[in-house]
Amino acid sequence: MAEITAALVRELREATGAGMMDCKKALTEAAGDMDAAIDWLRTKGLSQAAKKSGRTTAEGLVGVVSGKNRAAMVEVNAETDFVGRNEAFQAFVEQVAHVALEVGDDLDAIKAGKVPSGRTVADELTHLIATIGENMAIRRAKVLSVESGVVASYVHSALRPGIGKIGVLAALEAPSESDALLTLGRQVGMHVAATRPAALDVASVDPEALERERAVLIEQARESGKPEAIIEKMVEGRIRKFYEEVVLLEQVWVLDGESRVSKVVEKAGAKLVGFERFQLGEGIEKEESDFAAEVAAAAGTK
Repeated sequence: MAEITAALVRELREATGAGMMDCKKALTEAAGDMDAAIDWLRTKGLSQAAKKSGRTTAEGLVGVVSGKNRAAMVEVNAETDFVGRNEAFQAFVEQVAHVALEVGDDLDAIKAGKVPSGRTVADELTHLIATIGENMAIRRAKVLSVESGVVASYVHSALRPGIGKIGVLAALEAPSESDALLTLGRQVGMHVAATRPAALDVASVDPEALERERAVLIEQARESGKPEAIIEKMVEGRIRKFYEEVVLLEQVWVLDGESRVSKVVEKAGAKLVGFERFQLGEGIEKEESDFAAEVAAAAGTK
């Protein structure tokens, strides 16, 4: 059993919004397992968190670039937000995205690609690190393509075209490309940026995530004291609600608040076949320091 430290209790409280004593009890019940403690709090109705999400603390930029029936998106990290405002860094992110568009989303292939300076991406990154004085890394890349149709891109609160902290790609298959289809693709991108779906369709939902959700819902339903037959119906109804929350095609279209995304795309004569959402630093925990404690330690008072 892991030691139930104050730091662990605080981490659970930040993740769920539950009270300190409830968090301590949850961790005790779960033998120190964070995910199990979150599920325990949800079962008891003490947490509104649908899932534990990584803190977005890493800096840098997300860049997207589009080509014919194809688009690429990359995330390049740096140590401080200041670097994200550096024009040389922004240009590098664009260059990396262009290389990804050409070679695909394998990071080794991207790093071996050439940029306008004549250097490889890897060498250009080393040069940029030496010039700016901060550590940087190409974290991830994604390329989507279709035989016919469009792969649209959207960047939320862009610092400049194609550069920002949240980027989305949306792949729509259709008989031909059109301005209307491209507009729809960008609207899908806006929707995805806002709603953060976990899967394209019901079949794509992570089985482990589904079973975990079902287990929590069963325990919640049993708290009501109703018969098992009723509990089963309650759970199935809540699973349908779960799909409406996490499955893109099952979600309510944010632009009208009524239609399903699947119906909006179908009405346009298209098929949504893929999407990707990058949020800067998503899932990365950045070590936080206690500045006051550091000063006190340096002064010899602690």
